[in-house]
Amino acid sequence: MKDAWKYIRAGLRASVGLAALAAISGGRIQAQNNTAPEEDARNTSIVTTNTHLPLPEFTSLEAWEQRKAFLRRQILVSTGLSPMPEKMPLHARIFGKIEARDYTIEKVLIETLPGFYLGGNLYRPRNGMAKHPGVLNPHGHWAYGRLENQPLYSGPSLGISLARQGYVAFAYDMVGYTDTIQIPHRFGSAAQRLWAFGPLGLQLWNSIRALDFVASLEDVDANRVGITGASGGGTQAFLLTAVDDRVQFASPVNMVSAIMQGGDLCENAPGLRLNTSNVEIAAMFAPKPMLVVSATGDWTHNVPNEEYPAIKRIYDLYRRGDEVKVVQIDEVHNFNRLSREAVYRFFAKVNPGLSAERELSEHDIAVPMLGEMMALSNHPLPANALDLNGLFDEWRAVAEKQNKQAQDDVFLRARLRQTLGVGIPDNVISETDGQAIVLNLPGWKGRVPGIAIQGTGAMAIVVDPDGSAAALGSEIVKRLRKEGRSLLLLDTFQTGAAKAPRDREGPEPATPTNGADDASIERRADMAAGSPKFLTFNVTDDAARVQDIVTALAYARVNRRDVEIYARGDAALWATFAAAVNDFPVTLHLEDATRLSSDADYLAHFNVPGILRAGGLPVAERLAKGR
Repeated sequence: MKDAWKYIRAGLRASVGLAALAAISGGRIQAQNNTAPEEDARNTSIVTTNTHLPLPEFTSLEAWEQRKAFLRRQILVSTGLSPMPEKMPLHARIFGKIEARDYTIEKVLIETLPGFYLGGNLYRPRNGMAKHPGVLNPHGHWAYGRLENQPLYSGPSLGISLARQGYVAFAYDMVGYTDTIQIPHRFGSAAQRLWAFGPLGLQLWNSIRALDFVASLEDVDANRVGITGASGGGTQAFLLTAVDDRVQFASPVNMVSAIMQGGDLCENAPGLRLNTSNVEIAAMFAPKPMLVVSATGDWTHNVPNEEYPAIKRIYDLYRRGDEVKVVQIDEVHNFNRLSREAVYRFFAKVNPGLSAERELSEHDIAVPMLGEMMALSNHPLPANALDLNGLFDEWRAVAEKQNKQAQDDVFLRARLRQTLGVGIPDNVISETDGQAIVLNLPGWKGRVPGIAIQGTGAMAIVVDPDGSAAALGSEIVKRLRKEGRSLLLLDTFQTGAAKAPRDREGPEPATPTNGADDASIERRADMAAGSPKFLTFNVTDDAARVQDIVTALAYARVNRRDVEIYARGDAALWATFAAAVNDFPVTLHLEDATRLSSDADYLAHFNVPGILRAGGLPVAERLAKGR
């Protein structure tokens, strides 16, 4: 755990908690003596996209590899890609060739999901070679997307130059841009978030399928495929390298930062950055060759002095520190000619003998008209193209099918833990004052208050949706006290004595799936859970309540062989999920348990993004009963 404590001290001081320690130690949490804070940091220290999140230090390669594996699972769970959908045929359409002396440009449509089409352009060299390295080029938030052509960014100049240098380059759209216009760029209702359906996950899936497409081309060496992108395209670049080992070289441009994590919905997904940051995600590419490009005039201005040295320390664990480089351009946010030429030079070192020196500088570029480059110019979408609601239905159907087929309880439990952001304590600190008790862990600035009553027999943890005072007066507790039982009555997060103001950053406008009633339900759900960006870094109240019960279970387990939970109403849901993710058997006694049979039920009673993608209450009940 040495590295875990360094992680805590490294400065993730805003909302460092159980999940942070779990992330380091493979889902385990260890504790030492500590004093509980007067306020719960889950209310007072909210992490945002602009919170300073330095990369922690790791002193051993083993600790980093464990952390890397955990983060990969976290990315896939948060984006709804755990497990990944079945890879159906791409039905690639390549047409409309533009021919120049030393390169060609073609239009592309590929079917990344049944009924969903990704548009792009394929830039190919005309050098007579049979096989070429491939380069993926996702774009950022420029008005014309991959076809933007202005001093700060020129997608066609990038593609043409890479083709001249001997690469097969594929520039493809963000969702809602240029040719990929079946659905808007900004979407995501509260109900869709229950199924982990959102712009970031869909774009990451598109990047995975774009890699499939490029690797399948006859003129591409599938063992030499790289990626470069700027801004939102930079986010896609390091996310793809984090989850797909086929990428061999990379250059994320003007996006790796410890002080700003990405401002658009397509760069944020609930749970994506629970106790992590873009810097740590980018470092997951180690030890493969990577150039980190930064600018003096945006949020990457500290990269040469902070982010790059931190990433290099990860590379040094592999004894491959020379494989990561940094360059900074004196410019505002960009992927301009100087930035692009820095990428060309780096890629040329990774692929020696491919390019003449002259081709590493842009020259004599003639950019075709937009209509010549757009795949949907005088070319309609295929007849099976889906709209947003149709695509969501397809996504949900795939998730339901996979959940019904899933038989591996170890996988299901791990996925459910990461969906909830729950860590499992090895030990818990308790502070008592008479019957009042507060549970706590070191490095965690949260607290779980309650009432402890000494007795005999199996420990009974009682959870009431209105807190410990309400539980104390209940018929259940009266009966248990007559039996002389040891009792722990909890004020789980935002209940009873644990109620406190919590800044959830305010909801962004919901995109309802159907009518006005749905909009009203989702608006209330957003108000209760928080905005999508808030949820990228912070758990919902319901997820925090599950963690508090798991913490109480670990505390009760120390000196007791058996543990029972008594819960009613919504608290019965929290207890069921806690028993499902816990690492020892728990006996549940549930009264008037809330049933969840629709998306609206989950939004009203157990609002956790991704929970239905993770199987929801049926999987939780199965895991709890299986113990």
